[in-house]
Amino acid sequence: MKVRVDPDLCIACGLCVEICPGVFELSGDFAEVREGADCSEFGCCEEAAEACPTGAIEIS
Repeated sequence: MKVRVDPDLCIACGLCVEICPGVFELSGDFAEVREGADCSEFGCCEEAAEACPTGAIEIS
């Protein structure tokens, strides 16, 4: 399972980092997926995607 944050939609509210800190981190003006992070190892990616107020998190 792969996860991506669309930097054009992200407003860097930090909710994804709060919900799933093992996968997401804030980097300047938007959130990013931590290097090497794999959503299949964490049970919180879907929750973070659903909670994102702008729908910037894509899971495939």
